[in-house]
Amino acid sequence: MANKWVYLFDEVAEAEQRMGSWEEVRALLGGKGANLGDMTRLGVPVPPGFTVTTQACNAYLEAGESFPDGMWEQELEALRKVEQATGKSFGDPARPLLVSCRSGAKFSMPGMMDTILNLGLNDEVAQGLISLTADPRFVYDSYRRLVQMFGSVVLGVPDEVFEAVITARRNRAGVQVDSQLTADDWQEVTRKFKEIVRTYTGHEFPEDPVDQLRLATEAVFKSWNGKRAIDYRNASGIRHDLGTAVNIVTMVFGNMGDDCATGVAMTRNATTGEREIEGDYLVNAQGEDVVAGIRATQPVQDLQVDMPEVYKEFEAIADRLERHYRNMQDMEFTIEHGKLWLLQTRDGKRTAQAEVRIAVDMVEEGLITKEEAVQRVKPEQVDFFLHPQLEPEARKAAKRIAAGLNVSPGAAVGQVAFDADTAERWAREEGRDVIMVRPETKPDDVHGMLASRGIVTSRGGRTSHAALVARQFGKPAVVGIQELDIDLESREMTIHDVTVKEGDLISIDGTVGEVYVGRVPTVIPDISNPYLSKVLEWADGIRVLGVRANADYPADAERARSYGAEGLGLVRTEHMFFEPERLPIVQKMIMARNATERGEALEALLPMQRKDFEGLFRAMDGLPVIIRLIDPPLHEFLPSHDELVRDLADLKVQLQHFHTLSEVDAALAVIREKSDHLERVSELREANPMLGTRGVRLGILIPELTRMQVRAIFEAACNVKREGVAVHPEIMIPLVSHINELTTQRRALEDEAQAVMKELGTEVAYQFGTMIEVPRAALTASELAEAAEFFSYGTNDLTQTTFGVSRDDAEKGFLMHYLENGILEENPFMTIDPQGVGRLIEMGTKMGRATRPDLEVGICGEHGGDPTSIHLCHELGLDYVSCSPFRVPIARLAAAHAALKYGRRGERAGSGKPEDAPSKEPVPA
Repeated sequence: MANKWVYLFDEVAEAEQRMGSWEEVRALLGGKGANLGDMTRLGVPVPPGFTVTTQACNAYLEAGESFPDGMWEQELEALRKVEQATGKSFGDPARPLLVSCRSGAKFSMPGMMDTILNLGLNDEVAQGLISLTADPRFVYDSYRRLVQMFGSVVLGVPDEVFEAVITARRNRAGVQVDSQLTADDWQEVTRKFKEIVRTYTGHEFPEDPVDQLRLATEAVFKSWNGKRAIDYRNASGIRHDLGTAVNIVTMVFGNMGDDCATGVAMTRNATTGEREIEGDYLVNAQGEDVVAGIRATQPVQDLQVDMPEVYKEFEAIADRLERHYRNMQDMEFTIEHGKLWLLQTRDGKRTAQAEVRIAVDMVEEGLITKEEAVQRVKPEQVDFFLHPQLEPEARKAAKRIAAGLNVSPGAAVGQVAFDADTAERWAREEGRDVIMVRPETKPDDVHGMLASRGIVTSRGGRTSHAALVARQFGKPAVVGIQELDIDLESREMTIHDVTVKEGDLISIDGTVGEVYVGRVPTVIPDISNPYLSKVLEWADGIRVLGVRANADYPADAERARSYGAEGLGLVRTEHMFFEPERLPIVQKMIMARNATERGEALEALLPMQRKDFEGLFRAMDGLPVIIRLIDPPLHEFLPSHDELVRDLADLKVQLQHFHTLSEVDAALAVIREKSDHLERVSELREANPMLGTRGVRLGILIPELTRMQVRAIFEAACNVKREGVAVHPEIMIPLVSHINELTTQRRALEDEAQAVMKELGTEVAYQFGTMIEVPRAALTASELAEAAEFFSYGTNDLTQTTFGVSRDDAEKGFLMHYLENGILEENPFMTIDPQGVGRLIEMGTKMGRATRPDLEVGICGEHGGDPTSIHLCHELGLDYVSCSPFRVPIARLAAAHAALKYGRRGERAGSGKPEDAPSKEPVPA
């Protein structure tokens, strides 16, 4: 069968038959082309047209930018069928057919690739159109758009050159907006545009409509590999080998008079998720006028007044499309002389708040299942609920300078940057927080938008480019501040009596649409959103993996529990030693020259540790608490060796300048103290401390230290148990690499635990386990499981020891180079390396459970909050993941996604072969 490169919109059923599923149709025709065909099949008014496939695009790029055999002939044949359907002819002045050329990949990439309108116009066709319409203004407005878009997209002429001509013409005519320019104005602008094309390219603007179509098709294909499209795909996680389709659509015109209009609308509010049509439109305009923000748009509800019958029809179509696709739709429409046409529908971009509300509402409306609702909400969207908001009292006191449209919620503080390159440079290279401020954004600004903390524009509406991209990537944004005067030459902006220069700090609140001068403090919000709570409740009913938290203080534990943590997977006892009132005691313990001095210091630390654990047990009443005994090397609690050397050298120089005995005595006392510290630091100093005397090794060398910690744990457990608190302590011995280390340390610590419970007359159920942080521990897990009742993989250190790299050094050096050049696909300190570290976890878990079938296994590194790593933990049959309190909601959702993707396992993690989840037909969208 010969390759079919082109499908008419009414051939979508044939495409589905060929491809076998709707998902494959979307891959072939792109989301836009597939949905145009699907709407045609549904009887929605769509202008006739056709789609050149993504396969054609890939073949074109692979062949060195040459059309594959037969493609161009099929495109011309499809064009002839469109002519038959419309009764018009491409390039015929008497019955002119004009078409648009639009990109459309499988996944929506709004504004990332190029569109060209009004193909088929030339001088001769323009005169024919004037004769047919008696509207020269409409004709030259359309003609200048073709020359501008074609010049910019196909011929590479800077768009700013064209815009400067229009601005100059408005100034000369004494008008404020483009819609006030006359036919003569647009005719002159068109003539000037052609001069610009000739000057920049050395060639005349192509008059042959077929040449226009061919060059436009090629331009869309090439735009797939344009910088802004690549940047967008990188940020969105979209594959680079999908290609884009080309959609050729009969032009319908919203700029032919006051009974014409064009607009963009969504079936629900894209910011809040409320069930209401939201969007913008313009009378007597073409589509890019709406999204570019050049003219102030009207809310789509006003169409009920301007064109009530059209609005009624549009409302019915919107409802029908949403029910058909079972998702909120983003629609483009044009009204030509009172006739409504749909030019696109796609799943609408929305904020995190809108996503969770729409998911819940659609379940309650019977459109989707709870499982589908959980799948639709992404972990990064849950993360957005934890983004900062402006501190309420500080906001009241701050100076508000502007208000605009609240198109993407959240707060951001940063330095003003007036162009995308500056924003990216400041953020990426200099580490600054940036707010990008533009009159309006365009696809070429995406790299700066991605680098910025927030976005502000003086033009544009709720469906503008800035609004769409900001919502897509969770960037707070305020748009359409009409009073804002941005001077790009002097690099400053003015609103009323306030001038802000590039580099000045501003704060924005995208939730309410406000801008403030200077830095306004931010706070982490309360995530008790009822819709999010409902989604997470459904996720909890689906997931198999438990979710615990890493927390060292009662306040953190309480927060973790309020976020849904099912216990504490890691309490780092050494963090408690860094408290200001404790550090001197810890240093005294380390500096001790004999057992008596050390015992005095440990006795002072004991009640402090006990109080810490009592608070944690109370916060986690009824839930397990895994407490890791001291892990880092002791020198970390002392001043750095190099700092002590410098301080001593400085003090000895200063000593020469003291004149009184008291000054000398005081200085000598400090010198003696620092000299003692330096001597002890030098004794403890190791060439590679992360692989030195730490963890279990430290407990064996200084057994009284870990015995004190265990005593504190069990005294606390007994105390709170008598209060009626249900306690479940699990003591974790870190950095074990040999079974003899574990048995030696456990024997000593268990003796201490039994002694405490006997002294206090209270029994507490407990477990002893180990933290697997070195490859040898994973490789000998069957032996370790003889003495350990649980394993917790410390994936941060396990990654370091498996790769043989220092995280701190690697991320400042070669690791970034590896990632940028594709030597490593993922940062192994952010996502578990499945082939190496993941293999060790799999081996260790299987061997450990072969020895002890009821072995509890989890991870407690930073990977515990990474969705990809959570999926791996589910596959490997772990019992739980543990992460920071703020990642707990994300982990709950990601664990549910893993269960839906890979199937629910048996009642206990890893206890049996996974069962496949019921398959669902992909929803066409």
